[in-house]
Amino acid sequence: MKKRAIFTDMAVEFCRTAKSSDDGVIRYYEIDVDDRMSAKLKRPCGKYTTLETRAVLSGNSQDYARVSDALGKSIAEYCKGCKKIMCVGLGNPDLTADALGDRVFKKLAVNRHKNDGRYLCALTPNVLGMTGIESFDIISAVTDRICPDVVIAVDSLTAAAPSRIASAFQVTDSGITPGSGVDNHRQRLCRESLGVRVVSVGVPLVVYSSTIAREYCDGSGRCDTDMVVTPKDVDILVEDCATVIAGAINGAFASAVSD
Repeated sequence: MKKRAIFTDMAVEFCRTAKSSDDGVIRYYEIDVDDRMSAKLKRPCGKYTTLETRAVLSGNSQDYARVSDALGKSIAEYCKGCKKIMCVGLGNPDLTADALGDRVFKKLAVNRHKNDGRYLCALTPNVLGMTGIESFDIISAVTDRICPDVVIAVDSLTAAAPSRIASAFQVTDSGITPGSGVDNHRQRLCRESLGVRVVSVGVPLVVYSSTIAREYCDGSGRCDTDMVVTPKDVDILVEDCATVIAGAINGAFASAVSD
């Protein structure tokens, strides 16, 4: 029987060379995928930072500000030197598990209309099936028009381990391919395709049934029809994850927002 591929967007799951640390609430992972590793893993080169925390999954809202602050510092490090920030909320706003980008978009403190020299602006292009236009075409057109220093792309991700659902916030400078985690690859967003730095931020909200079977059946599980699975309370998880990510972005660029 042909072995099924394991679908995941998480660097901590496809790369075993992570450096980790723990502060009691958040566990940090740092991974650098070089050319050699990229060829071996069939993954883009770049730096990946993952913050793992049970705060959202456990509903510990008192820790959200702490997680936002830590995530914001990671995002700011990836965007060092950037004054003009454009945030893009990817995904389908009408599909709850895929609505993270849209929810973050709605919580951002944009200000380009007040100051076009130092700003945070945002857009949400929806998906091809809803608009008839590729997300990449909309994003690239706006990027060409306003010339931001960096594009921050926010999207729901796919994990291999169910334990990482709503628990692992990933930041990377490798760009992002919308839909790749659910095997629906669209045009990739990266420095090469957009002409500016691209930083992606996301958290896994779905997992394939085949990977669940593999994890809980010691590799002997079998799924004749693979399904994408998400928690029953995904609406709450998406909203809370969006609160954490939007808080991180707003906090990381507070000076731009307050100008």
